[in-house]
Amino acid sequence: MTSESGLRRDIRILGNLLGNVLISQCGEEVLQSVEEVRAAAKELRADGTPESRHAFFQKIRQIPKEHRPHVIHAFSLYFQLVNIAEQNHRIRRKREYERSSGSAPQRGSLRSAFLQMKENGLQADDMKSLIHDLGVELVLTAHPTEAMRRTVLDKHHEIAVILEKFDDPLLSARDIQNLEKRLKTEITGLWQTRAVRKERITVLDEVRNGLYFLDEILFDVLPMLHLEMEEELQSVYPEGNWEVPSFLRFGSWMGGDRDGNPNVTADLTFQTLILHFDLALRKYEERVKELGVHLSQSYEITGASRELIDSLQLDTLPDEPYREKVKQIQMRLEGTKNLFHGEKPPGTYYNGPAEFLSDIKLIEESLIQHKGKEIAEVKVRPLIRQIELFGFHMATLDIRQHSEVHEQAVDELLRLARIGSYQSLDEQGKVSVLTRLLEDPRPLVSPFVNLSETTRETLDVFHTIRKGHKLFGEECIQNYLISLSQGVSDLLEVLLLAKEAGLFSWEAEGRATSKINIVPLFETIEDLREAPAIVARLFANPVYRIHLQGRGNLQEIMLGYSDSNKDGGYLTANWELYKCQKAIFEVASQYNVRLKFFHGRGGALGRGGGPVARSILAQPPEALHGKVKITEQGEVISQRYSHPEIAKRSLESAVSAVLVGSMNVQTERMKDTERKWSCILEKLSRDSFATYQQFVYKNEDFLPYFHQATPIDVLAELNIGSRPAKRRNSPAIQDLRAIPWVFSWTQNRHLLPAWFGFGTAIENLVNEEPDARTEFNRMYRYWPFFKALIDNIQMALSKADMLIAIEYARLVEDQVLADRVFARILDEYQRTKNMVLMITGEEEILANSPVIRESIRLRNPYVDPLSYFQVLLLKELRDKKRSGEDDQALLSEVLLTINGIASGLRNTG
Repeated sequence: MTSESGLRRDIRILGNLLGNVLISQCGEEVLQSVEEVRAAAKELRADGTPESRHAFFQKIRQIPKEHRPHVIHAFSLYFQLVNIAEQNHRIRRKREYERSSGSAPQRGSLRSAFLQMKENGLQADDMKSLIHDLGVELVLTAHPTEAMRRTVLDKHHEIAVILEKFDDPLLSARDIQNLEKRLKTEITGLWQTRAVRKERITVLDEVRNGLYFLDEILFDVLPMLHLEMEEELQSVYPEGNWEVPSFLRFGSWMGGDRDGNPNVTADLTFQTLILHFDLALRKYEERVKELGVHLSQSYEITGASRELIDSLQLDTLPDEPYREKVKQIQMRLEGTKNLFHGEKPPGTYYNGPAEFLSDIKLIEESLIQHKGKEIAEVKVRPLIRQIELFGFHMATLDIRQHSEVHEQAVDELLRLARIGSYQSLDEQGKVSVLTRLLEDPRPLVSPFVNLSETTRETLDVFHTIRKGHKLFGEECIQNYLISLSQGVSDLLEVLLLAKEAGLFSWEAEGRATSKINIVPLFETIEDLREAPAIVARLFANPVYRIHLQGRGNLQEIMLGYSDSNKDGGYLTANWELYKCQKAIFEVASQYNVRLKFFHGRGGALGRGGGPVARSILAQPPEALHGKVKITEQGEVISQRYSHPEIAKRSLESAVSAVLVGSMNVQTERMKDTERKWSCILEKLSRDSFATYQQFVYKNEDFLPYFHQATPIDVLAELNIGSRPAKRRNSPAIQDLRAIPWVFSWTQNRHLLPAWFGFGTAIENLVNEEPDARTEFNRMYRYWPFFKALIDNIQMALSKADMLIAIEYARLVEDQVLADRVFARILDEYQRTKNMVLMITGEEEILANSPVIRESIRLRNPYVDPLSYFQVLLLKELRDKKRSGEDDQALLSEVLLTINGIASGLRNTG
């Protein structure tokens, strides 16, 4: 059986079983309605005539009201099953690739990266230097873009496990029958499970959801990837002796991101650290118990090291010393857990992960010394790697807060210290005061002073960080991120608050100890343009330089892809982010500061989404240097990390991209060419920015169109996140968070944030300069940044659908206004499509990605009914609201369509 026929078989099996479930749960009539709607949707796709559109709407309107939720649920559930089949198909293709002998290494694999680097002249010593500095961190965030419930994800996992068994060629007819019965049972359970949460998710729910992927998948996958990297390095560079450091780590914002979320308190952050710790201890207890089962070596047969025997501190020598050591480790782990929870006297315990690691290494070394090298490598070495990677903290928790909160807290503290009003000072005055206060080793106020509730909570966060460091190790929280960083004072304020909590303190001879990284977040277009100058002034500040010395002279800087896109459109946002990195790198080089860029990417294309490897390779070469940090948000988390093999492949692809991108082998000729292309991008960006801003922010028609032609009014009812959708209660676009902004445009199939303005900018330059076409072709072929930009726009254009988008436009009360706005959108869409095809030299969008193009084509007849249902239901819901009716059943149906479209497009916000 070929790989493709395997996918078709899986979809056929799942589709047939869903039909059977539909009959057993709802009856033949509902299944007939589903089939009729699907057939009508396919016919509408085939010809798109007004007659077929009218027939399709008639078919939907004729569905009995009591059947409607079931029909919507059926289409939504179908996508969930297809997504599972496609995931299994990826695994099947990967295994087939690995089985095929003599083939070139898979693109994006570690072996492919190492071979490419060797071909480019990197010797073993060069590789060792690069790998020594390698640092890749992926940060799980709880932004409300994951519409899927954890309960549903568990059921998906079980279906995937069963589906995978159908590939076994030794299955008998009875085996297949039993597997189909198990599948039908799981699909029935999925049908009977609420797809949309009844209650809004809490922050701790989000924390537990994030930990699920660390628990079930990543705890074992990360050591496997490190081992594979060592093996591939040894194969490509046999002259080296390879020991790869633990460079790949996961972080989290869940329970630490308090920007705009009043539910995240200092106490809740500490509860999050406890949950992280509990998971780490549980995983170690499981692994140590397994060691006890395997390490049955007799001392009389193999012996053991003197160090191991002495560590047992026993009067008599046990026959199975390793098992005795394991028992003692288990007791110390139990005591450690008791110590942290204060439930009972801890007895013997570990002061930190270093002591635990030392015990496990003692076992490893003894095994190696006594003819047990293979046992040590297979049974013990993975646990050592896990302790190095996860410590007692499991994942490093980032703290994020808005700069205004720190400014208000510092203002109150200075007033209490009788220094005066801080907020009335200009930027230079603030920096001067803060620098002077930071140079003074004394605290600003007494710990017993009466503070406002807000300032007390702000300071409590820093005390929680210090407490966490003491209990769980400094890796539990390392970074404090500042939203809306617009000046040096924004960072010095955080350093001053850290000083009040003992996280920054002076020592002898002008040295200081600093326990936290302070990370500015540059988000808007204006902020990105100002960022290099702000960073230069920051590095010139004497106190901040001393803080940096205490942090290994490494500065992390976060770049926001969401707000910059909402602010200036897709092309301008990406170009400003690119320029910003290059300019900040120049500043850091002048001050001899090492950099790590933290890319705040969303799952959707309009928020910096797209393949991780592509986005990494699209960065300026000098901006990588082996270190990168990226957010993993929303639906991306479950897509990439819900299966061990998919997770490993995703991580391998990201690491390979960092390695290749860090080579920095640009010749002077290439640099000259990029300088020329940068001038072209600068003009394109200006034109695109002007087009986007004029349409979104300077067009009085736009706001009513957005609020009525998208489901933004019901997204707040979809309980998929703990954070409010708006920063303040205002209809303005500026006050809307980027996530629901993109979510709304995805649902109504416009996907406007991911392409609008690009077509006009390209066309203007083509009209002005006849040679521009040829230059664009070269840029697409040879400049990774431009190629990634175009390919992501292609993806957005292929998922957008103007035939469906116009139906949403018909929801706008003022149809004259709607016609004006939609005509402009359609015009820009067609222009962008034509310009992209001109650049790629292809005849259709995504011609160079046939697998993705075919997947979208096959999904459309199933997504379309959900979109049309949503349009009809939104109209009905809004009509009832205007007449004062509150129809919760109708609202539930709308929410079901939102969930289904998100599954169908595999993107939300």
